[in-house]
Amino acid sequence: MRLTIDRIRAARAVIDPVFLNSPYFECEPLSAELGCRVLLKVEVLNPIRSFKGRGAEAYMSSLTSAGETGPVVCASAGNFGQAIGYAGRRRSLPVVVYAAENANPLKIERMRALGAEVRLEGADFDAAKDASRAFGEANGLRLAVDSLDVETAEGAGTMGLEMLEAGTAPDLAVIPLGNGAMINGIATAIRDGAPETRIVAVQAEQAPAMIESLKTGDIVTTETADTIADGIGVRVPVPEALSDMEGLIDDTALVAEETMIRAMRLIYRHLGLVVEPSGVVGLSAILENPAAYAGQTAATVLCGGNLTPEQVAKWLHAD
Repeated sequence: MRLTIDRIRAARAVIDPVFLNSPYFECEPLSAELGCRVLLKVEVLNPIRSFKGRGAEAYMSSLTSAGETGPVVCASAGNFGQAIGYAGRRRSLPVVVYAAENANPLKIERMRALGAEVRLEGADFDAAKDASRAFGEANGLRLAVDSLDVETAEGAGTMGLEMLEAGTAPDLAVIPLGNGAMINGIATAIRDGAPETRIVAVQAEQAPAMIESLKTGDIVTTETADTIADGIGVRVPVPEALSDMEGLIDDTALVAEETMIRAMRLIYRHLGLVVEPSGVVGLSAILENPAAYAGQTAATVLCGGNLTPEQVAKWLHAD
């Protein structure tokens, strides 16, 4: 196994504390509305408004410990690129990020503000990922790949440790699934400390490649990943991440675009937080199937909050 609880515990020592010990609490209005106890791990209150800082810090620390000086190349829909940019700047490692030509402009702006060189290439994340790989190989550069580089999952797993240390093991952990680093890290920590907790992996209906791969046991790719949840819009799964999931996932769910918008509005109404579509897919799964969670304690992660002003107006303030 690539992922171990000892490595997840060790990751805490190298992650910038600004990303650690994020709020984790019951949202009582949501609990009352949905008929189950809803616990939220809030990962949008940090310098990059995303959980990705945990894994990027662990990964970049491994490079500096090995004496590497960069540049580091990666592909991102925006949040991972911000995280690598932040961790690179902190360690004086140059960073080049490839993003899709239609990537979220706010995320692009913030990647550049953190010192990353951003190159826009390809129609979606996976096309940008291909371009980043070609550039890295042609120039002999280190390529950082979220979920393939196990440190990204180890850093994400620190969220699972914090959830258990809060004192209440949930009946279910309903976790967004993109490339797999977050759910693999969290699930590894929860399996160790609360093996009775069920792990539910959630994707957007319009970007189901990882879940379809889990169900079939083969790598399933899709022609498009046309979803508003750009942070988890994966067409081409990472085989190693799928392998890491063996024995970790109890159930899966696919959620509709309109449910994500509803979930974003509920979070905004009850908590005053701006959370992006990929950050609410766990809550969306509960919204779509409340009977499956009735009377239980369900934990999820609000894992990203980078929306443009136009998206805020469209999704949070529209009548």
